[in-house]
Amino acid sequence: MPRAILSLDQGTTSSRAILFGADGLALATKFQEFPQIYPKPGWVEHDPEAIWQSQLASAQHVVQEGGVAIEDVVAIGITNQRETTVVWNKKTGQAVYNAIVWQDTRTDKIITKFAEVSGQNRFQERVGLPLATYFSGPKVRWILDNVEGVREAAEQGRAIFGNIDTWIIWNLTGGVNGGLHITDVTNASRTMLMDLKTLRWDPDICEVMGIPIQMLPEIRPSSQVYGHTRADGPFAGVIPVSGDLGDQQAATVGQTCFDPGEAKNTYGTGCFMILNTGPEIVFSKNGLLTTLCYQFEGEAPIYALEGSIAITGALVQWLRDNLGLIDTAPQIEDLAKSVDDNGGIYFVPAFSGLFAPYWRTDARGVIVGLTRFINKGHIARAVLEATAFQTREVLDAMNGDSGVDLKALKVDGGMVQNDLLMQIQADVVQVPVIRPKVAETTALGAAYAAGLAVRFWQNKEEMRANWIKDKVWEPDPTSPLHDAKYKEWKKAVARTFDWVD
Repeated sequence: MPRAILSLDQGTTSSRAILFGADGLALATKFQEFPQIYPKPGWVEHDPEAIWQSQLASAQHVVQEGGVAIEDVVAIGITNQRETTVVWNKKTGQAVYNAIVWQDTRTDKIITKFAEVSGQNRFQERVGLPLATYFSGPKVRWILDNVEGVREAAEQGRAIFGNIDTWIIWNLTGGVNGGLHITDVTNASRTMLMDLKTLRWDPDICEVMGIPIQMLPEIRPSSQVYGHTRADGPFAGVIPVSGDLGDQQAATVGQTCFDPGEAKNTYGTGCFMILNTGPEIVFSKNGLLTTLCYQFEGEAPIYALEGSIAITGALVQWLRDNLGLIDTAPQIEDLAKSVDDNGGIYFVPAFSGLFAPYWRTDARGVIVGLTRFINKGHIARAVLEATAFQTREVLDAMNGDSGVDLKALKVDGGMVQNDLLMQIQADVVQVPVIRPKVAETTALGAAYAAGLAVRFWQNKEEMRANWIKDKVWEPDPTSPLHDAKYKEWKKAVARTFDWVD
């Protein structure tokens, strides 16, 4: 039987498990969706137990159905939706509140209060992030302030915090029976609580945010043997748990963007572009995030610039679930192909405010340019173009910060199977768009981190040798999407500002 790495890819709408062989190709895949919870406008929650059970079920399924014996699973890697915040009781294993999802905007008043001192960039020189509802720290503060008894439990060491990676690893390694309370540098860098230089929790920021530092997990490298599954646990075997990366950093590793200047864009619930800046910390002047790219055991940390877009694939889901214009997400491509262009309409999906490069929590979504001519095909096309235009905004900011013009864009994620979207993207940015053979690069990156720690792969060169080009979309230099349509898009974005007081 083949030896394999088990990758657990815990995303915003589903939990996925994939077994990878030494060639970097998937041997078996299983995913399971879980419910989205919307208690109020702008609030987005998940049930942490539902996340764990869906992740566990998908993992058990691929191990049973993937033709690999449990003893041939040589390591487990974890990648996760970042910034989604869980606080739980380490004695009982019960979450004290639903997980507050990265898209959630309930902490806007907390953010405004923190920004009264020195503005939105108050902590940026230490953590690389602007004050925004996106990040974990303010979400922890909200739970401490609004859920009875949690602050006292945190101060006494009973209530502990983690992003979803920490929650999964804790359950995977024993839970209440000795589960590890750890995170990696990439996830820690998304909390607004970790100093980028020291890779330690910043006690001053924790004090300002009112977060007891003892509730935070231990910070580890992204690739290291952290611990093992329990022999009496759900896998009925002792497997090293040895990789942990936030989903976008995992996709960067999966795309083998190991050299400074290499970039990738992941098209999922949101859209996330990461540019490797090497061991140098580059602070953005154009609305991007400075973040950890990865750290392999025994090596210096590698940093990155990131442009984060909140709503891309989620907009397609919204068309399906809220409006019923399509029955399945892939149908949007044929619907968008039913028209030649967007008919003059633009859809700016600022459902959770605007992320990079604007960071406007006061923005809300708009459709502009409506006339009697517009039909559902134009709406579908405007939805796809919204993803491409938002990516262009991030790319322009990245070029401004790095001073390096991108020569090609490596892409991955669920939306890259949409050929029309990829052609629109190439036309908007006017560089070739390249899809690799393995589109599940997020899961692959977690597998690479785990496999490197146990020497399943010996070095980065072995991983890079696995990368195979699948398809390239060349830009049409005559397309109006690059210039005229993009200018109209920028006008539409301006219409979203100042909607929320």
